[in-house]
Amino acid sequence: MKRLSLVALALALLMLSCKGGQTAAPTDTASADSADTAATDSVGEVLDTLEQLITETPMPRAADELFDDFLFNFAANRKLQMERIAFPLQTIRNGKTTRVGRGEWQMEHFFMRQDFYTVLFDDQQQMELVRDTSVSQATVEKIYFNTRAVIQYKFRRVKGAWMLLEVVTEPIAQNRNASFLEFYHQFVTDSAFQAESLGQTVTFVGPDPDDDFAQMEGILTPDTWPAFAPELPDRMIYNIVYGKPQGDSDQKVFVMRGIANGLEVEMTFSRDGGQWRLVKLVE
Repeated sequence: MKRLSLVALALALLMLSCKGGQTAAPTDTASADSADTAATDSVGEVLDTLEQLITETPMPRAADELFDDFLFNFAANRKLQMERIAFPLQTIRNGKTTRVGRGEWQMEHFFMRQDFYTVLFDDQQQMELVRDTSVSQATVEKIYFNTRAVIQYKFRRVKGAWMLLEVVTEPIAQNRNASFLEFYHQFVTDSAFQAESLGQTVTFVGPDPDDDFAQMEGILTPDTWPAFAPELPDRMIYNIVYGKPQGDSDQKVFVMRGIANGLEVEMTFSRDGGQWRLVKLVE
């Protein structure tokens, strides 16, 4: 995601605030509780200050060209978010339609309060839609594995401005990516299943430990996989659908990107005979 300088700076300041005030570790429970409370209060104060700063800074018009730029501002700027929701907002859950008024809406930060986000693509070509200024609709999905539900926030560009028009909650089983999502959850929670779900060869592309500016390529085997396996979220993930949703496909590219920490993981899975397998890992 393309980060605007103000927000990137705000996140950097937030991380520094969480680390900069640390001293020697407390030696008793009471001191530890006091330190934890102070740290929590400090983070909360910083978040409030940063949100006020971002809110007071108008979003550049250019941020409406790409959905990613808009979404980053939408998730961080309370004032902008209220302006870009079509109230009363239509919400659909279990086939029941209700409408949420302006006074009932709670600020939605999406992935801003964590240090990464995830996106699911069908192929490399679809990944190019992220930079396509002609895209006029997009859906942000919050996928919960514990409740087996997907909350979809549906946006459209109306007269040049992105607007949230509808929120729909559906079971994972009804999602277009249901087959892969079921596989993914087992893949990240069952180590034996994960090992069985590696392709005959898994291509690996990653940084060269001997050269900071070079990449290395190789093949991962079940024996070497544990040393390279990335840590993946297992309770909830995000997905962003750029443009009109397409039908299911036999390839998925799972991307995990850091908000402000340089994290980048790209995993390509292929389905053959109904079985998903990992065929490529790029870090």
